[in-house]
Amino acid sequence: MASLKEKIGYALGDAAAGGITWKVMSIAFPLFFTNVFGLTVADTATLMLVARMFDVVTDPLMGSLADRTQSRWGTYRPWLILGAVPLGLVFALLLYTPDFGIVGKRIYAYTLYLLMMAVYTAVNVPYGSLLGVMTDDDNEKNQFSSFRMVGAYAMGFITLLSFPYLQKMVGGSDAHQYAVLGAVLGAIAAAMTLACGLMTKERLKPVRAEKFSFKPFADLFKNKPWIYLTLVGICTNFFNGFRYAVAGYLMEYCMHGDVTVSGLIINYTVFMTFGEVTCMIFGGLSPAFTKKMGSKRKAFSVAAIICIVCSVAFYFVPMDPAYIWLLVAIVILTSIGVGLYSPLLWSMYADVADYATEKNGTSSTGLIFSSGTMAQKFGTAISGSLVALLLGLAGFYSGTNDAGETVVNIAPENMESVRNMTWALFSLFPAAIALVMLFLIHKYPIKK
Repeated sequence: MASLKEKIGYALGDAAAGGITWKVMSIAFPLFFTNVFGLTVADTATLMLVARMFDVVTDPLMGSLADRTQSRWGTYRPWLILGAVPLGLVFALLLYTPDFGIVGKRIYAYTLYLLMMAVYTAVNVPYGSLLGVMTDDDNEKNQFSSFRMVGAYAMGFITLLSFPYLQKMVGGSDAHQYAVLGAVLGAIAAAMTLACGLMTKERLKPVRAEKFSFKPFADLFKNKPWIYLTLVGICTNFFNGFRYAVAGYLMEYCMHGDVTVSGLIINYTVFMTFGEVTCMIFGGLSPAFTKKMGSKRKAFSVAAIICIVCSVAFYFVPMDPAYIWLLVAIVILTSIGVGLYSPLLWSMYADVADYATEKNGTSSTGLIFSSGTMAQKFGTAISGSLVALLLGLAGFYSGTNDAGETVVNIAPENMESVRNMTWALFSLFPAAIALVMLFLIHKYPIKK
């Protein structure tokens, strides 16, 4: 029986990865690269696509490597313990804006972003795989998964809510603010990742293959539950990816900048914070909700329907700061669905890993769970890249001039087009993805 301390320790891992590094990368990076760092829209779209598509290949390889690791710390924990400091350091460097021209900035951004994806993979794939070896009790897996989601959303709430106030406290230029916050948040993420590696236990021994083989990779594509769940995972990250990547542009151009209500600064991070705290609450309630619904698949379907209805409703609200609280209310309602399905996804990956072990005779837990982070990166890569690309097609322009200064420009005749595209990217695009997600989960064959 796992202790509360261990469950909290496991939660710290996703508090660092999901609540700090990935949350900032998903929400702040598109706007940061175009409006602060000074990349063009095309560079930003290509950067986010190439770097994360690179990870679509490296994640399964990392999963296979993690499955074969043997150390005094276990199979998966050493990657968290040794990868904690590099994760925080590279994250901090990525939020630093060097005094380079456009070519130098492009090289710096691509190099650091690729390195960040590699380090994130080396830590997060083994972290996800831990769930498969900490317990063999299905109910306890759900609890660990729920703690994980609560940790991620709780830290995401703290990160996003505090972001504008920390910027104000740091002062100076936007570039200086992001650089300082990158260093602080990177140090916190490193400490949490290290704590996770030290506080968790590996109770189960993976049934290892005797030598490296490509057979586990081939077996994946014969594993019908894995195929459907991976497609579902890609859809969940498409859904979140569109909303997170476009939130900064939505507040800047549809709401005409930050909205201040009774002293509360509602910028793009705070706007999404309301969803984070909702996800945290309903992520904690997900096991009870799943038990009431009778199956993970049915619970997931209800959550997807909530996301569809609320996303469509958002589209019909006027683009006016006067409606900010109605928009916040819809974000909260949408996040009920996200909070309910997020823990289920990782618990279902554990089911797929058990299915694969039973079918093939050897463990591929790391490989199976790596597909979860692969889906995460694939979904956010495509969605983040599409956001930049579609905004560019609508008339948004950014870049660096000959003096090395960041330039952002939207021609007056293109402003309405940019605003409409931004609004649709936050509402109609995610709704369509959630509809596909609902279809896929209906076809998912494991009925537990």
